[in-house]
Amino acid sequence: MSSAASKPLQSSGERMQGYACLAAAMALVGSTVVASKIIAAGLPPFTATALRFALALPCFLLIMKLTGASLPRLGARDWALLTAQAAAGSVGYTVLLITGLQRASAVDAGIILGALPLVSAALAVTLLGERPGRSTLVAIAIATAGVWLTMASPAGPEGASSLTGNALVLGAVCCEGLFILLHKRLRTPVPPLALSTIMTAIGLAASALASLLAEAPWTLALPADAVLAVAYYALAPTVGGFLLWYAGAARSNGAEAALFTAVAPVCAVLLAAGLLGEALQTRQLAGMACVLAAIALLGLSNRASARGPR
Repeated sequence: MSSAASKPLQSSGERMQGYACLAAAMALVGSTVVASKIIAAGLPPFTATALRFALALPCFLLIMKLTGASLPRLGARDWALLTAQAAAGSVGYTVLLITGLQRASAVDAGIILGALPLVSAALAVTLLGERPGRSTLVAIAIATAGVWLTMASPAGPEGASSLTGNALVLGAVCCEGLFILLHKRLRTPVPPLALSTIMTAIGLAASALASLLAEAPWTLALPADAVLAVAYYALAPTVGGFLLWYAGAARSNGAEAALFTAVAPVCAVLLAAGLLGEALQTRQLAGMACVLAAIALLGLSNRASARGPR
């Protein structure tokens, strides 16, 4: 993606269209939490992940054909990085999210997933040695407090199970953060459509192999609601979300787009409460408030940095 400085000025109508696309994309991302909760009740994680990629891959290949896109020529190092990206951000993320939601509530998972921008920033500091600004450090601290509030084990016999599930969801977020960091290490830039297609193909191969070895998918029952949830996950958030996000990003700058990531946890929590009937507790509301405040602070800080001195 080109930088904001190199983009032509957008009309107010185009910017509003871009904002609508970004909001819709993040709403679809939030809905994956509810879809994953339904999947977790009916299918093992590797089989569900393989089905997701098997449905999404033909769509990405068709889009590439229709748009005339092609795969870049990459060296062995970049292919190794792409494989590691797929293992973390494609397979690891989906498997840990589904496994976590077998034990955790969708409300908790939605709030924790909302911390992705801050987890990515924290990983960049710890693993890449990046020097964050004061606002970024404050945002990371606020988000950490929000995740801690969300993961606080509730009283009762399900407390330990819920804490384990939340930890697995946090692991999924860390996998997605590693995906972002590994992408920065590529020597040859890979366009977003090509990257999504490659990630889906590698993810399909890896998850299908794991499914065959560990889950004997030919012996499984295929509950209709779980299969429909996988189809939704593959076609709406994975393919549709990709198209909406980059349509919106083309009409806005990176700092503005980052602010819309706050839509995902809000949508996840509302859908979990509305569709799954999960109750909202005070600690969850406090945790979501912290995560949303951290996203806003990080986005506003990035926006100010993008503007530069006046």
